[in-house]
Amino acid sequence: MFELNNLKYKDILEIDHLEINKGEITCIVGRSGGGKSTFLKLLNNMISSDQGNIKFKGKNLEEYNPIKLRREILMLPQNPVIFSGTIRDNFSITLQYNDLDIENDKKYNELLNKVGLSNQKLDSFAEKLSGGEKQRLALARILLLEPDILLLDEPSSALDDETEELIIEMVVGFINDKNGTLVMVTHSKEIAQRYADRIITINEGSLDKVN
Repeated sequence: MFELNNLKYKDILEIDHLEINKGEITCIVGRSGGGKSTFLKLLNNMISSDQGNIKFKGKNLEEYNPIKLRREILMLPQNPVIFSGTIRDNFSITLQYNDLDIENDKKYNELLNKVGLSNQKLDSFAEKLSGGEKQRLALARILLLEPDILLLDEPSSALDDETEELIIEMVVGFINDKNGTLVMVTHSKEIAQRYADRIITINEGSLDKVN
């Protein structure tokens, strides 16, 4: 699905060759500051490499319309932006940004339940949520779009261990049910070993290990 060749981004990341397969769960691990988040941003063209290229479905990533590309390859950053207003507003704005009109309170509540926010009302103000709750709301917004390809950057960094396991298991189940593709940066080698089809280790801007 993704093929990276002779890729270089500033002095942050350098990869000679790497392929990420369709329908697999790929976990990216490594020391902090090693280039993992940069790697994810390159995959949906949030940033562009200085040299080399990335192919997506056999076509150079730069040839895709960037807006359409990011609607197909959805990314959840480590510190996602929460829209001002209510939880319902956050779902509604997500749909508007993606030119969709399928507002459904029942669906919103189902998603809140999936991410462990069943105690929250749709009319509650999103700004009053805790850091971990905001992270889970952002994940619910992403799942609303039912992506086939999902990039997650430390999706459970603000969660306790028990909640982290529940959330990761839910996301992995969601992707597997769709035969989708997940690329996830995680600080937890245990999470990676438990759920990943492949583990890619990036340290100091280069591939350390692929297994």
